[in-house]
Amino acid sequence: MWYLIPGLGADERVFRRLRLTGEVRVLSWLPPQSPTEALAHYAARLAQAVPVDEPCWLVGVSFGGLLAQEIGRLRPLARVVLISSLGSPHDLPPLLRLAGATGLHRLLPFSLLKWLPRLAQWFFGARGGTEYRLLRQILADTDPQFARWATAQLLGWQGPGQPAVRLHGTRDRLLPVGNSPVAYLVPGAGHFLIVSHAALVSDFLNRLAAR
Repeated sequence: MWYLIPGLGADERVFRRLRLTGEVRVLSWLPPQSPTEALAHYAARLAQAVPVDEPCWLVGVSFGGLLAQEIGRLRPLARVVLISSLGSPHDLPPLLRLAGATGLHRLLPFSLLKWLPRLAQWFFGARGGTEYRLLRQILADTDPQFARWATAQLLGWQGPGQPAVRLHGTRDRLLPVGNSPVAYLVPGAGHFLIVSHAALVSDFLNRLAAR
């Protein structure tokens, strides 16, 4: 059984190109109970969709990877896979670490990338055509309140991370690979790895599950 957790503001659309063997369920975001709801508390609510006694795979993309690790702490039979995500708080790049420490992120308009789609394309590493259109749709549909809460949780995440298998692109400008171990480093791939290299990701996940 696969449980897929999308990135900040994203939904099941980023997984449409995946071809996984077995049953697949995308965990939909829940509204935060408050602007200060702790990530661990939020993860416990999201984990209610994952049976305690079920062996499964938790696949988290970007911010969803943090949730996958938090849920993995509550579901001992789950194995965690991170795609374009942090393996530990120490993987957060220095600029984002500074933004979290100073509160600078609170001053930035969360619709900035929506207003500047070509800048977003560069940050995410989305290629033209359908990838660019999908990214623009996701940005347009992102709830600013959820984005503000999730960004604060990302920048303030303390971990510790769960043991996980990581896939990461070598050209990820949003969340560079960091120092945590990576099982599969994808040459030339950016933060939109789950979409741009979906066939490669599918093959890797299916082979991982078949071991």
